[in-house]
Amino acid sequence: MSRTEIDALTAELFAAFDNRGGKTADVARIRRLVLPDGVIVKTGPEFTVYTVDEFIEPRRRLLSEGRLVEFSEWETAGRTEIAGDIASRFCEYRKSGILDGEPFEGDGTKAIQFVRTPEGWRIAALAWYDRPAPA
Repeated sequence: MSRTEIDALTAELFAAFDNRGGKTADVARIRRLVLPDGVIVKTGPEFTVYTVDEFIEPRRRLLSEGRLVEFSEWETAGRTEIAGDIASRFCEYRKSGILDGEPFEGDGTKAIQFVRTPEGWRIAALAWYDRPAPA
């Protein structure tokens, strides 16, 4: 059952950003998916470490105020290792949308650390790497 729960939690994480077809992205659900003191890290040229709230608010604005529309991201491949009450998932993903009126696509890698809590599996840490767009 653990793998099924982790798969569902991962899918729910990706779905939180979806605003296709005029749907409102539900980034606030990340508060339920990630532990309150969870850590979210963006690597790359703009290396940033976020708290849960620091991560949510700018994305909520970006996805709800019209700058980023028809956006979604989805897992294309993943592998999960589970050891008791901890799990680690490495996954590849793609994303697409329209940012400031310009269509874009991209891809990258996410590393997600899960822990089993009394309420079920939750994300303790998330790090992601967006591959640079081809020149």
